[in-house]
Amino acid sequence: MFIQTEDTPNPSTLKFIPGQIVMSAGTADFRTADSAGRSPLARALFNVGGVDGVFLGSDFVSVTKAADSDWFAVKPAVLATIMDHFTSGMPAMEEAEAVTGGEADSEIVVQIKEILDTRVRPAVAQDGGDIVFHDFDDGVVYLHMHGSCAGCPSSTATLKAGIENMLRYYIPEVREVRAVAA
Repeated sequence: MFIQTEDTPNPSTLKFIPGQIVMSAGTADFRTADSAGRSPLARALFNVGGVDGVFLGSDFVSVTKAADSDWFAVKPAVLATIMDHFTSGMPAMEEAEAVTGGEADSEIVVQIKEILDTRVRPAVAQDGGDIVFHDFDDGVVYLHMHGSCAGCPSSTATLKAGIENMLRYYIPEVREVRAVAA
Protein backbone atom coordinates (compact mmCIF):
# COMPACT_ATOMS: atom_id res chain seq x y z
CA MET A 1 0.00 0.00 0.00
CA PHE A 2 1.31 3.45 -0.95
CA ILE A 3 0.04 6.48 0.96
CA GLN A 4 0.59 9.88 -0.64
CA THR A 5 1.07 12.93 1.56
CA GLU A 6 0.36 16.51 0.62
CA ASP A 7 0.99 19.78 2.38
CA THR A 8 -2.06 21.92 3.12
CA PRO A 9 -2.30 25.69 3.52
CA ASN A 10 -2.30 25.03 7.27
CA PRO A 11 1.32 24.20 8.27
CA SER A 12 0.08 22.17 11.26
CA THR A 13 -1.96 19.83 9.03
CA LEU A 14 -0.92 17.22 6.47
CA LYS A 15 -3.23 15.43 4.05
CA PHE A 16 -2.73 11.64 3.74
CA ILE A 17 -4.19 9.90 0.66
CA PRO A 18 -4.35 6.10 1.08
CA GLY A 19 -5.55 5.41 -2.48
CA GLN A 20 -8.94 4.07 -1.40
CA ILE A 21 -12.26 5.29 -0.04
CA VAL A 22 -12.02 6.62 3.51
CA MET A 23 -15.63 7.84 3.94
CA SER A 24 -18.32 6.59 1.56
CA ALA A 25 -20.57 9.53 2.50
CA GLY A 26 -19.94 12.79 4.30
CA THR A 27 -16.95 13.75 6.40
CA ALA A 28 -15.96 13.43 10.06
CA ASP A 29 -13.98 15.90 12.14
CA PHE A 30 -12.37 14.89 15.44
CA ARG A 31 -10.75 17.68 17.44
CA THR A 32 -10.03 15.61 20.54
CA ALA A 33 -9.32 11.98 21.32
CA ASP A 34 -12.55 11.85 23.35
CA SER A 35 -14.59 12.76 20.24
CA ALA A 36 -13.17 9.87 18.18
CA GLY A 37 -15.38 7.19 19.74
CA ARG A 38 -17.11 6.03 16.51
CA SER A 39 -13.93 5.94 14.42
CA PRO A 40 -11.37 3.17 14.88
CA LEU A 41 -9.04 5.06 12.54
CA ALA A 42 -9.27 8.34 14.46
CA ARG A 43 -8.84 6.53 17.79
CA ALA A 44 -5.67 4.88 16.49
CA LEU A 45 -4.32 8.17 15.16
CA PHE A 46 -4.90 9.95 18.47
CA ASN A 47 -2.74 7.24 20.08
CA VAL A 48 0.18 8.60 18.05
CA GLY A 49 2.09 11.12 20.15
CA GLY A 50 1.75 14.64 18.80
CA VAL A 51 -1.57 14.19 16.96
CA ASP A 52 -3.98 16.99 17.85
CA GLY A 53 -6.80 16.52 15.31
CA VAL A 54 -8.12 14.10 12.67
CA PHE A 55 -10.41 14.83 9.74
CA LEU A 56 -11.78 12.07 7.48
CA GLY A 57 -12.77 12.99 3.92
CA SER A 58 -13.99 10.88 1.03
CA ASP A 59 -10.54 9.68 -0.04
CA PHE A 60 -8.15 11.34 2.40
CA VAL A 61 -7.25 11.74 6.06
CA SER A 62 -6.06 15.13 7.33
CA VAL A 63 -4.01 15.03 10.51
CA THR A 64 -3.20 18.09 12.60
CA LYS A 65 -0.14 17.94 14.81
CA ALA A 66 0.21 19.55 18.21
CA ALA A 67 1.94 22.94 18.25
CA ASP A 68 4.92 21.55 20.17
CA SER A 69 5.39 18.57 17.79
CA ASP A 70 7.45 18.28 14.63
CA TRP A 71 6.24 16.55 11.47
CA PHE A 72 9.64 14.84 11.21
CA ALA A 73 8.79 12.86 14.35
CA VAL A 74 5.00 12.50 13.90
CA LYS A 75 4.64 11.71 10.17
CA PRO A 76 6.20 8.18 10.14
CA ALA A 77 3.96 7.01 12.98
CA VAL A 78 0.88 8.51 11.30
CA LEU A 79 1.74 6.76 8.01
CA ALA A 80 2.21 3.43 9.81
CA THR A 81 -1.08 3.83 11.68
CA ILE A 82 -3.04 4.62 8.51
CA MET A 83 -1.42 1.69 6.69
CA ASP A 84 -2.16 -0.70 9.57
CA HIS A 85 -5.76 0.45 9.68
CA PHE A 86 -6.49 -0.01 5.98
CA THR A 87 -4.68 -3.35 5.71
CA SER A 88 -6.74 -4.63 8.67
CA GLY A 89 -9.98 -4.15 6.71
CA MET A 90 -11.65 -2.19 9.51
CA PRO A 91 -13.97 0.67 8.54
CA ALA A 92 -12.92 4.27 9.13
CA MET A 93 -16.26 4.85 10.88
CA GLU A 94 -18.54 2.48 12.74
CA GLU A 95 -22.20 2.60 11.73
CA ALA A 96 -24.22 5.49 13.09
CA GLU A 97 -27.88 5.63 13.97
CA ALA A 98 -29.98 7.18 11.25
CA VAL A 99 -31.24 10.67 11.99
CA THR A 100 -34.59 11.67 10.56
CA GLY A 101 -36.88 14.64 10.76
CA GLY A 102 -36.06 18.34 10.94
CA GLU A 103 -37.42 21.31 9.08
CA ALA A 104 -37.35 21.66 5.33
CA ASP A 105 -34.79 24.19 4.07
CA SER A 106 -35.90 27.48 2.56
CA GLU A 107 -35.25 28.09 -1.13
CA ILE A 108 -32.28 30.35 -0.30
CA VAL A 109 -30.73 27.75 2.01
CA VAL A 110 -31.13 25.09 -0.69
CA GLN A 111 -29.30 27.40 -3.14
CA ILE A 112 -26.52 28.11 -0.61
CA LYS A 113 -26.01 24.40 0.10
CA GLU A 114 -25.99 23.60 -3.63
CA ILE A 115 -23.23 26.15 -4.31
CA LEU A 116 -21.23 24.97 -1.31
CA ASP A 117 -21.54 21.31 -2.36
CA THR A 118 -20.76 21.81 -6.04
CA ARG A 119 -18.29 24.71 -6.12
CA VAL A 120 -16.71 25.19 -2.70
CA ARG A 121 -16.38 21.82 -0.95
CA PRO A 122 -14.50 20.06 -3.79
CA ALA A 123 -11.89 22.84 -3.86
CA VAL A 124 -11.54 22.90 -0.07
CA ALA A 125 -11.23 19.09 0.02
CA GLN A 126 -8.16 19.38 -2.23
CA ASP A 127 -6.52 21.23 0.67
CA GLY A 128 -7.55 18.56 3.19
CA GLY A 129 -10.53 20.31 4.73
CA ASP A 130 -14.24 20.86 4.54
CA ILE A 131 -16.72 23.69 4.97
CA VAL A 132 -20.20 22.80 6.19
CA PHE A 133 -23.32 24.96 6.23
CA HIS A 134 -24.52 25.86 9.73
CA ASP A 135 -27.18 28.55 9.37
CA PHE A 136 -28.53 31.45 7.31
CA ASP A 137 -29.97 34.37 9.25
CA ASP A 138 -30.74 37.93 8.13
CA GLY A 139 -28.41 37.81 5.13
CA VAL A 140 -25.52 36.15 6.99
CA VAL A 141 -24.32 32.63 6.12
CA TYR A 142 -22.67 30.78 9.02
CA LEU A 143 -20.22 28.01 8.12
CA HIS A 144 -18.20 25.44 10.09
CA MET A 145 -14.60 24.98 8.95
CA HIS A 146 -13.17 21.48 9.41
CA GLY A 147 -9.90 19.64 8.85
CA SER A 148 -7.02 21.74 7.60
CA CYS A 149 -9.37 24.73 7.23
CA ALA A 150 -9.90 24.97 10.98
CA GLY A 151 -7.17 27.25 12.25
CA CYS A 152 -5.61 27.78 8.82
CA PRO A 153 -3.94 31.18 8.41
CA SER A 154 -5.60 31.70 5.01
CA SER A 155 -9.10 30.60 6.07
CA THR A 156 -10.35 34.15 6.61
CA ALA A 157 -9.24 35.13 3.10
CA THR A 158 -10.91 32.01 1.69
CA LEU A 159 -14.14 32.86 3.51
CA LYS A 160 -14.26 36.55 2.62
CA ALA A 161 -12.59 36.79 -0.80
CA GLY A 162 -13.73 33.46 -2.15
CA ILE A 163 -16.86 32.02 -0.62
CA GLU A 164 -18.56 35.27 0.39
CA ASN A 165 -18.02 36.85 -3.03
CA MET A 166 -19.31 33.74 -4.81
CA LEU A 167 -22.43 33.43 -2.66
CA ARG A 168 -23.18 37.16 -2.96
CA TYR A 169 -22.82 36.94 -6.75
CA TYR A 170 -25.24 34.02 -7.15
CA ILE A 171 -27.62 34.79 -4.26
CA PRO A 172 -28.36 38.51 -3.77
CA GLU A 173 -29.92 37.86 -0.34
CA VAL A 174 -26.47 36.90 1.05
CA ARG A 175 -24.69 39.90 2.59
CA GLU A 176 -21.92 38.24 4.59
CA VAL A 177 -20.27 34.91 5.43
CA ARG A 178 -18.96 34.11 8.92
CA ALA A 179 -17.14 31.13 10.40
CA VAL A 180 -18.54 29.56 13.56
CA ALA A 181 -16.75 27.28 15.98
CA ALA A 182 -17.73 23.65 15.76
